[in-house]
Amino acid sequence: MDTPTEPCCGEKPPSEIGRRDFLTRATAALAGIIAAALSATGLGYFISPAFQRRDEEWVDLGQIREFKPGAPTLVEFTQRRRDAWITSERRSSAWVVTSDGKSFTSFDPRCTHLGCPYRWDAQRAQFVCPCHTAVFGPDGKVISGPPPRPLDQYQTKVAENRLMILPKAEKKA
Repeated sequence: MDTPTEPCCGEKPPSEIGRRDFLTRATAALAGIIAAALSATGLGYFISPAFQRRDEEWVDLGQIREFKPGAPTLVEFTQRRRDAWITSERRSSAWVVTSDGKSFTSFDPRCTHLGCPYRWDAQRAQFVCPCHTAVFGPDGKVISGPPPRPLDQYQTKVAENRLMILPKAEKKA
């Protein structure tokens, strides 16, 4: 005979929940919700830089009329770099060459042999690196010496009569 058993001695039926059990479960559920919310925001904070799009950071070098055709110009600039939450500034330079005042080539200021700074020799119309007697033409090609490749270049563009470069050297083969 299957008759439901009734609680004895003041016990509550299994379908009813006491006030103490309810408060315990409600407190645990609330603590779980708060922990999940804090964990999600904290995790989002730490991994968000991985999902941010990195913008190309073009640097303004000045008016294009400041660059004389046939005479390379050494231009100094400040490069700002953002890495996650840190923004750093670094002083750098570039050699700018133009033959017609409309198209521009910009070179990384370091020799491709060992990274020494080179200079423009106006009498010889060549870039000369004093470290190991490397010589480059105004187009950046190796004329003599030990460098394994031409001078590294920066991308250039003209916007509103201003010369802009993207200071990330492109190695030319």
